[in-house]
Amino acid sequence: MRKEQLSSDIEADGEKIAAIWNELTHKKEDASKGEYIATLVSNSVTAIDAFLLMRKLMKNYSGVLKMFGLRRDRKKR
Repeated sequence: MRKEQLSSDIEADGEKIAAIWNELTHKKEDASKGEYIATLVSNSVTAIDAFLLMRKLMKNYSGVLKMFGLRRDRKKR
């Protein structure tokens, strides 16, 4: 009886996973031109923000890297 219960639970979980997977991989309808431009601008702003954050972190923590002997400008041997 327990084995049958576990089997049915596994099957139900498999169906839930399949439904969620189909939602994730389902191709979305074509966006309008305005939505496309808004998405493009949003992604561009995110990329610029990430670049500026990395630049700021490298500038502020480069002293810490030098303290541990991990220089950015070290050449490969």
